Amino acid sequence: MSGAGDYQEMAASVPPSLKAITLTHVRYRPGDPLGLFLAWVSLVPVFISLGGFVSHFLFRRELQGLCFAAGLLVSQALNELIKHSVAQSRPAYCELLEACDSHGWPSSHSQYTFFFATYLTLLSLRRSRARRVIAAVPWPLAFLTMVSRVYLGYHTVAQVFAGAVVGLVFGAIWYWIVNTMLVDYFPMIEESAIGRWLYIKDTSHIPDVLKFEYDNARAARKKVATD
Repeated sequence: MSGAGDYQEMAASVPPSLKAITLTHVRYRPGDPLGLFLAWVSLVPVFISLGGFVSHFLFRRELQGLCFAAGLLVSQALNELIKHSVAQSRPAYCELLEACDSHGWPSSHSQYTFFFATYLTLLSLRRSRARRVIAAVPWPLAFLTMVSRVYLGYHTVAQVFAGAVVGLVFGAIWYWIVNTMLVDYFPMIEESAIGRWLYIKDTSHIPDVLKFEYDNARAARKKVATD
């Protein structure tokens, strides 16, 4: 009895297994330069979210950008819903990555980057010719993210392709919702008390925002110089 009691006491003293935050929890094989590169690529969604949308809100306050960010959040919620409904396991290698406690289908990284690429492409194509070049920028990153998740062992090929398809389709649907339905409420939001307090604006109706802001900045500087 004493042995059993000692065992129970020792078991009680062992701390429970800990769960890591998966936001930046990316592992690769030591001495593998390609794995290191793809591990950084795998963090693209983090860079977009924290570096892109946070700075965009702080310095731009664009309604189109806010809707873009909201769509990514909805897409992430949809991804979690699908994952828990399908409940497909990650590859067996996930034990070494400490990632077996979450489901793998569809890949949230692939879904995120393909949503981002789809929405940004559709948004860029309606702007000036010069800005249409931006439409091609996110696609290499989206495909590299797919490759990184398979190479690093977090997903199967089928799981990353499923994420890409969901992200692409939902990105197009969300773009349509924003620019055919929600856009009608943009003027009201701009003129609302909170809109004017936070300087929230919409410039999606301006063909070339960069040139528009450049011309207005020069005009304002000239006006100050002549006053």
